[in-house]
Amino acid sequence: MASTVVQGDMKIDGRTLTRETLEGMRFMALDRMAEGESLAAISASFGMHRAWAYKVRLKARGQGKRAVQLRKAPGRQRTLTDAQERQVFRWVNGKNPRQYGFDFGLWTRQIVRELIAQRFDVTLSLASVGALLARVGLTPQKPLQRADQRDPEAITRWQRETDPAIARQARRGGADIAFWDESGFRADAVHGKTWGARGQTPVVEVPGQRQGIRAASAVSAKGAFWFTIYRGGLNGDWFMTFLRRLMRGQRRPLHLILDNLPAHKTRAVKAYVASRRGKLTLHFLPSYAPELNPDELVWSHAKRTGNARRPLRAGECLEDRIPLQLAHMAAQPDLIRSFFRHPSVAYITDC
Repeated sequence: MASTVVQGDMKIDGRTLTRETLEGMRFMALDRMAEGESLAAISASFGMHRAWAYKVRLKARGQGKRAVQLRKAPGRQRTLTDAQERQVFRWVNGKNPRQYGFDFGLWTRQIVRELIAQRFDVTLSLASVGALLARVGLTPQKPLQRADQRDPEAITRWQRETDPAIARQARRGGADIAFWDESGFRADAVHGKTWGARGQTPVVEVPGQRQGIRAASAVSAKGAFWFTIYRGGLNGDWFMTFLRRLMRGQRRPLHLILDNLPAHKTRAVKAYVASRRGKLTLHFLPSYAPELNPDELVWSHAKRTGNARRPLRAGECLEDRIPLQLAHMAAQPDLIRSFFRHPSVAYITDC
């Protein structure tokens, strides 16, 4: 019920007043009408157009103040029902567009729009689809990459049965448990993120000379961390050499958990393990499930905090830098133990 306020010779549009102010004015006007005051006098006292009080009375007729109180603007009605919006969430969350006949593996607003049109016979704009996805709690994210050869049943079996069995066996034999993994470091690799102006990709200077080194390590939930560095690819002979170094300082039996790399399963390796007469036992994680190995988190931390924070300078050698960084990590058992609190390795019972 917008009106015009008159101040002297100047007229002010009543729509410039807040809705709360206009509501209060209407309530007071109705009270004064009930006391017998003339409508013209009421309009004049508020500085409103002389017809304003008549409009207030007409609107309130038969209902009183309830008819002139504030009401929430209805706004535009949603096209989909709450149940349909929940169904959209179930379609997208954890699913792949290919499961619905699309030839693209990532969700886009356009694909969601087409799926809604197919299933609900409703056409939405891309902006409406974006608002819908945000409303149900879906956001655009960079997906993790997982090999399609993964065996979810084997992964579940490892988490629920195999790992607890290894832990029980280790406790009975007074043995330690460690996870093994290998990784590579490059001087020109850039990990992590930095800040920059929107639309202008930041530039990070890296050494022009390419340097690379590989490392292997074993990590335990008790905070122990053993590592070695090497050049070239890993083979059975290299791995057996590393096992000998690892066992040299090992007083208790060791259950070593590692991936299915062929170098881990050569005849020479099996013969060496047998020669240890129960002092060393190898257990192999399910294939294509690196997230089960906490040593992956160790490497991720090392790469994010090493060259990513301070690239090599002229004359520096990666082969000198990496051992120092890993030795610094090995001296922090609390840091090593913290990797075992990550959700992806929370299944480990040896903590």
